[in-house]
Amino acid sequence: MSLGIYVRGLLVGFSIAAPVGPIGVLCIRRTLADGRLIGLVTGLGAATADATYASIAGFGITAISGLLLGGQLWLRLVGGAFLCYLGLRTFLSRPAERPATAGGLGVLGAYGSALALTITNPATILSFAAIFAGLGALSTGGSYRAAAELVGGVFTGSALWWVILSSLVTLARSRTTPGALRWVNRVSGAILLGFGALAFLSLVV
Repeated sequence: MSLGIYVRGLLVGFSIAAPVGPIGVLCIRRTLADGRLIGLVTGLGAATADATYASIAGFGITAISGLLLGGQLWLRLVGGAFLCYLGLRTFLSRPAERPATAGGLGVLGAYGSALALTITNPATILSFAAIFAGLGALSTGGSYRAAAELVGGVFTGSALWWVILSSLVTLARSRTTPGALRWVNRVSGAILLGFGALAFLSLVV
C-alpha cells in the first residue's frame, strides 16, 4: 500500500465530511436523542455515500487516465481552483440550524436514511473528481490499486470524522454550541484551502 496516497484520501474524506451541514446536524441530534450508536451509524451511512461517489470519481479518472494525462496541467489548475473555492466557502459558511429530515428507526434505519439522504446529492461526485484531479490522482499512472487506496482513505477519513463527532457530542451533550460548530467549518475549510495551494504549487515544483 502507498501510504502517501491513502493519507491523501483520508484527509480529503475527513475534510469533505467535517463541514457541519444538515447531515452533521442530524448526526448530532440523533446522538443527543438516541445515543452514540445511532449517531455513529448515521455518520457511517453518510461515509458510505461519500465512498461510493469517491469510487465513481476515482476509478472513472483512472479508467480514462490515458486520455487525460495530456491535459493534466489544466486539470490541476481547475482542481486547485475548485479546492480553493470549496475551502473558502466552507471556512465562511455557518453551521446548519436544522437537521436533514429522515425517519429511520434503529441502527439499520439510521444508517439507511443517512445513506439515502447523502447519496441523493450527485453533485458530490463532481467535488471528488475535481479534488482528485487537483491532488494529482492521475499521476498514479492509471493504477486501479492506487485508486482503491485513495477511495479507502476517503472512507476512513469520513468515518473517522463521524466517530469523533458522535463521541464529542456524547461527552459534551449540552455544551455543543454553534460557535464550536463554526470552528469545525473553519478548520476543514483551511485544510481544503491548503490542498488547493498544494495543487497550484505542484505546477511549479
